[in-house]
Amino acid sequence: MLSQAYREGWNDDWREPVRESFARRLAEPVPALAAYVVDRPDGGGLAACAVGLIEERLGNPVDPSGRVGYVMSVATDPDMRRRGYARACMTGLLQWYRDQGLRTLDLRASGEAEPLYRSLGFARTADPSMRLRLV
Repeated sequence: MLSQAYREGWNDDWREPVRESFARRLAEPVPALAAYVVDRPDGGGLAACAVGLIEERLGNPVDPSGRVGYVMSVATDPDMRRRGYARACMTGLLQWYRDQGLRTLDLRASGEAEPLYRSLGFARTADPSMRLRLV
């Protein structure tokens, strides 16, 4: 749920820059971003989606390539839940990562979504995430 302060500052100005960035990244010769979607059965837009990217980090003994997948967005419309759509999107995204030769994937899971991710093989790590906004 969005915080009250976040909702009060909400506007749609972000949509066009995000659409442009998304289209540009998907069109790269070797894409580092992928999206899997399930359309609503009634044709009224998306029922669910999963979006992930490949990050370039420094290599390490476990993975010398330094390439790490990050599942950055998984969403299902509330009225489309419990139909396997998010699982189908995640299954496609995981195969894309495998096809890219990645060894490690990260994501942040809500409590509600954690059972899905666990069933796909994800496990909690010891390192909690932290964030600093530089604005």
